[in-house]
Amino acid sequence: MRVTQAFRFELDPNYAARVALAKHVGAARFAYNWGLSRCLQVLEQGLPLPSAAQLHKEWNRWKRQHAPWWVEVSKCAPQEALRDLERAIRHWRQGRAGRPRFKRKKSLDDNTARLTGSIRVFPRHVQLPRIGKVRTKERTGKLLALLAARKARILSATVAREADRWYVSLTCEVERPDPPLRQGEPVGVDLGLASFLVLSDGTRVDAPRPLARVRRLLRRRSRQLARKQKGSRNHAKATLCLARLHRRVRHIRRDFLHKVTTWLAKAKPVLVVEDLGVRGLGRGMLSRSVADAGWGAFRRMLEYKTRWYGSQLIVAPRDFPSTRRCSRCGTVGPRLPLSCRVFRCAACGLELDRDLNAALNLRLYGLAVLSGPTGSSPGSDACGDPSGGGTAEGRSTSHGSRKQEVAGHLCRLPK
Repeated sequence: MRVTQAFRFELDPNYAARVALAKHVGAARFAYNWGLSRCLQVLEQGLPLPSAAQLHKEWNRWKRQHAPWWVEVSKCAPQEALRDLERAIRHWRQGRAGRPRFKRKKSLDDNTARLTGSIRVFPRHVQLPRIGKVRTKERTGKLLALLAARKARILSATVAREADRWYVSLTCEVERPDPPLRQGEPVGVDLGLASFLVLSDGTRVDAPRPLARVRRLLRRRSRQLARKQKGSRNHAKATLCLARLHRRVRHIRRDFLHKVTTWLAKAKPVLVVEDLGVRGLGRGMLSRSVADAGWGAFRRMLEYKTRWYGSQLIVAPRDFPSTRRCSRCGTVGPRLPLSCRVFRCAACGLELDRDLNAALNLRLYGLAVLSGPTGSSPGSDACGDPSGGGTAEGRSTSHGSRKQEVAGHLCRLPK
């Protein structure tokens, strides 16, 4: 099967390469802001929004008179930035994201530029259009082997600056072997804050909580930045120091999520998770803790890794009472406050950790889906399957149509 996979390397550019990278990132930011201002003007006039192709044509006419520096950068940087703007506006109009905002020139974390065209990879270098060969801090042997065997094709390269470091992400079309579909008992995965996840077999995995561990240091560096005079060198040093701390937190969280999702996709044949409303949970009192856990990134990584390694992912609907339902008798009780960590069933007297009880209920839901008439084909509710798991709309329709059937099977399953 052919999948889209990214290979990310940290760059070690010299002075000339740093200047070239900064020019391309600045050109992409400028074109994005220019296109956003044009779209806002069109909205005020009540006219239809222009597409990325229309914006690019207008940009080509405008840049010859107002942006003489356009000859110093590749045409791909502003062109891809306008495509990103079109995608952001479409998500905003569909209600999937907020309104696009202008990018700050001096931001150290929101500076990226995507390049297409002739991109080559060497053992310790990456050759980018108009930038040239840039040294990498790590070897590119894994990608080189795939390219030599004609099992990968480079589609684009995205350069990004995080604080004082540069990275390149090579998006490739990779030919991966079709994994055999593994069969086995489903495992319920309950996500939480006390423990990052609890499996139905009793396994607990604690999150590193990188943001919570550095909150005191984060407040201190934020106060130091606030006391510096804007525009001074001390202000620039304090900004860089704060950006480095945010980069460290982001890398720790990303490394943990990649490791735990790879382990689950390789070790468990069938995984059952709950469709959490992460966007709504991120607005409550526990918004900082929810953002620090990274539930949305965990779900996204688990979806494509289960396809890579032949496991199945079943998503329970949001209205499934995994926390309130008794895993022994099936009685659904009242809502539990977050301070109550033990589930007590008034019908059968079961006392169990609430996270483990939720994981057991998710496991029962997976058994009902696999053994029921609608789950005759294993993985019919797996993400990426055209019959019900590709999009959020498809999952909600599939779950709504067989919610009563699944509830009936849950009552007949062995406890």
